[in-house]
This record gives sequence, structure tokens and C-alpha cells, in this order.
Amino acid sequence: MAAAGANLRQKAIENGIDLYTLKGKLMNCGGVGQCGTCLVNITEGADRLSPRTDFENRKLKRRPETCRLACQTLVNGSVTVETKP
Repeated sequence: MAAAGANLRQKAIENGIDLYTLKGKLMNCGGVGQCGTCLVNITEGADRLSPRTDFENRKLKRRPETCRLACQTLVNGSVTVETKP
């Protein structure tokens, strides 16, 4: 459970959820929204997330709307997330 407005990447890390592929583990930016390696797919509850940021829109323009960057996403309720889609 996360407080409203909690950062999805931070909550995943706090709960031991592995967000990164090998490349992401070696090259992630630490959550500042520059690399795009914390890609997740929201399978339920997308309406309970903050809107996509401009960076996400640019980085994920060829991805479905359900794809998000965990470091750029704020959670406002229960969601189900697929990591490393």
C-alpha cells in the first residue's frame, strides 16, 4: 500500500520489486527521468495514476498508453503493474 502521490519507482524499490533488466541495472539514471529503463506496463488502475509527463510522451511515443516510466509516475490508488514488459 502506498500513500496518495507516492512515486511508483520508489515504492517498487522499497517493496523489493525488481524493475530493471540487466541493461537497466547497469545504466539507470537513479530515478531522475532521463534513461527510460524503469518501463512498466499498467494492467489495472491506470486511472489512479498521474498523467504522463512530457518526457514520458516523448520516450514512450511508440508504446501503448498503458506503458509508463515508474520514476515519473505518481500513484493515487491501487494499481497492478507488469515489470520489464
